[in-house]
Amino acid sequence: MTAQPDVETDPALVDLYKDLHRHPELGFQEHRTAGIVAERLGALGYEVTTGVGGTGVVGLLKNGDGPTALLRADMDALPVLEDTGLDYASTATATDQDGTVVPVDHACGHDLHTTCLLGAAAVLAGSTDTWAGTLLLVFQPAEELGAGAQALVDDGLFERFPRPDVVLGQHVAPLPAGKIAGHAGASYAGSDSLRVTIVGKGAHGSMPQSSIDPVVIAAATVLRLQTVISREIPSTAVAVLTVGSVHAGSAANVIPGEAELQLNIRSYDEGVREHVLASVERIVRGEMATAGAPGEPEITSIERFPVVVNDAGALGKTLDVFRGWLGPENVLDPGAGAGSEDVGVLATASGALLSYWLLGGTDPALFTTGDMTDPALLTVPSNHSPHYAPVIEPTLGIGVSAVVRATRAWLPVA
Repeated sequence: MTAQPDVETDPALVDLYKDLHRHPELGFQEHRTAGIVAERLGALGYEVTTGVGGTGVVGLLKNGDGPTALLRADMDALPVLEDTGLDYASTATATDQDGTVVPVDHACGHDLHTTCLLGAAAVLAGSTDTWAGTLLLVFQPAEELGAGAQALVDDGLFERFPRPDVVLGQHVAPLPAGKIAGHAGASYAGSDSLRVTIVGKGAHGSMPQSSIDPVVIAAATVLRLQTVISREIPSTAVAVLTVGSVHAGSAANVIPGEAELQLNIRSYDEGVREHVLASVERIVRGEMATAGAPGEPEITSIERFPVVVNDAGALGKTLDVFRGWLGPENVLDPGAGAGSEDVGVLATASGALLSYWLLGGTDPALFTTGDMTDPALLTVPSNHSPHYAPVIEPTLGIGVSAVVRATRAWLPVA
């Protein structure tokens, strides 16, 4: 059975979603989106603060004595060229942090997250007899950069506003629309992306004896890095090391002076993470030393996401509410995911419990079993794909209802 929302979604909310989808913005550039959020929250009676952490928006609504719940949605989009064929598809472009003009697409569903939280904000503001306490609505910038949550914290989020008892949030995923999924404990992997610059000595292609070839050093480094996970990490641990970019030179007959690698490391354990990072540095330095390369490598962090850890009790409480509403067959445990998120920063920095779940957003007709064994999970477009866009209904309606129901469970009327 496919779950349905409590009530039919307001057509104006659908229009808002389509508008946000047509006008995506990169991290720390969400000026238009933030303006829409601030205007709508103000009209609903929330105390609104803009410019938090750069382009973040915070809405505060106090309703008597009770706990404080932080409800979070991210607003930024990705440098992806949309290929969904939708009549509300994005054709936007923007200049990224490196000064490059790129296409922009809400290929991760943050437009849906923002719309759902605005929809829930309206429901909660209009039904203050159903909950008691304080709502702290946080519309976060730059999740895709792994920097937005920390920017909010660094800008005094928990000094300027009430500290929450719980952080609630959701992320649309390529699960059947009508399903919700959540995993207790380490739920989403920590992620480190690194840029490694290998310095050699350039020369004419006809005179390799005059060079210290960084291309050869880079090739040897890539191969040696493959042994870190297979030979240094226990088989009972989980980690991934990917070399996603290799760049050197611009001509066939010129040995360049430098080569650049970009790496991504994913792990669930801080000890494993530190071991892999140390091994990367050891191997890069070792290969350069073996080749007689001058100087030292330059290893810099591009972005970092800490492990997202759902509090077992907090998530269990939220999912119990969803089971009672949607039926147990529509609430799944997806296991730990290798994707990354920075929502956990908000919980860790505030000392709050975290309850973060996945919201199914794909046409249920594409699935056969409707559970985590379904083979369609490997074939339907996923987040970050140019083909990814959630079906609006029932995804939007269930997303609004899920936030409202979770909030009421955590802010009960005495």
